[in-house]
Amino acid sequence: MNNLSRRQVLAGTVATLVASPFVMRRPAHAAEFSYKYANNLPVSHPMNIRAQEAADKIKEETGGRFELSIFPSSQLGSDTDTLSQLRSGAVEFFTLSGLILSTLVPAASINGIGFAFPDSATVWKAMDGDLGAHVRKQIEKSNLVAMEKIWDNGFRHITSSTKPIVTPDDLKNFKIRVPVSPLWTSMFTAFQSSPASINFNEVYSSLQTKVVEGQENPLAIISTAKLYEVQKYCSLTSHMWDGFWFLSNRRAWEALPDDVKTIVAKHINAAGLAERDDVAKLTETLQADLKSKGLEFNTPDPVPFRDALRKAGFYSEWKGKYGEEAWGLLEKVVGQLA
Repeated sequence: MNNLSRRQVLAGTVATLVASPFVMRRPAHAAEFSYKYANNLPVSHPMNIRAQEAADKIKEETGGRFELSIFPSSQLGSDTDTLSQLRSGAVEFFTLSGLILSTLVPAASINGIGFAFPDSATVWKAMDGDLGAHVRKQIEKSNLVAMEKIWDNGFRHITSSTKPIVTPDDLKNFKIRVPVSPLWTSMFTAFQSSPASINFNEVYSSLQTKVVEGQENPLAIISTAKLYEVQKYCSLTSHMWDGFWFLSNRRAWEALPDDVKTIVAKHINAAGLAERDDVAKLTETLQADLKSKGLEFNTPDPVPFRDALRKAGFYSEWKGKYGEEAWGLLEKVVGQLA
């Protein structure tokens, strides 16, 4: 091979490598701290959009010292798997529902108590206040660190193929799918419903074949899972609120210099607040969209539902499980439940 052809071959090889999307190119200056952040939502969800904005701002403000790589859509494993990775330090950051985190930190599910919160403003008053601080302290006991601002997953609503849910009596003997969780089963049992614990991947077929009449989820899930195809009514019960704690492995967090920690926390918390606004706007859009697809909406009065739960002993039972301190902080914001 003469020198010219050798140079041509080398040039062609370099051009191919540069053009290939599969070749990892090292940055000119590697970050001092390269952390991974995992979540279970699609890349198009406001959580990932805002998290990417935060990552960019953190990298810029730290002069490239801190780099956050985002892994959406459960790329690193299921919620349970990723929580284990977070605890071991294989993943440095993870956002997780308080209702799922409660398997490790029981107090974390208190925000999901049935019909406790009348609206988002009350949620933020509690979760940005003393109740949220209490839950974060409990989280710290599991060697995790929770950022100050919890991110929004929205209120859950009941859909049905048979009737709108207007009063608690409509839930008597109502066959409803619930997640595999004691809190859900306990609440719908208190309403004298017939709750069935069914994994989410079986929800559509269970509704389609009338194994159950209805289910409950935020509007975003009702839309993306196309449950409007097998449900006729959507009752805006707002019976439970859920959010995502932005969690860090304690050792990984404490390994950061104070100035970097300040910058990371500032931008992650700001992103969480922006995500709350995004979810609120998205929910408004979704209701109109689902209505156009044939779903009929109604908004029940929550007071009779709370009264029914109180009479059934639901609140007293869970007050005993959470303890006087946590329950008192909840009632300080929402009023007496038990």
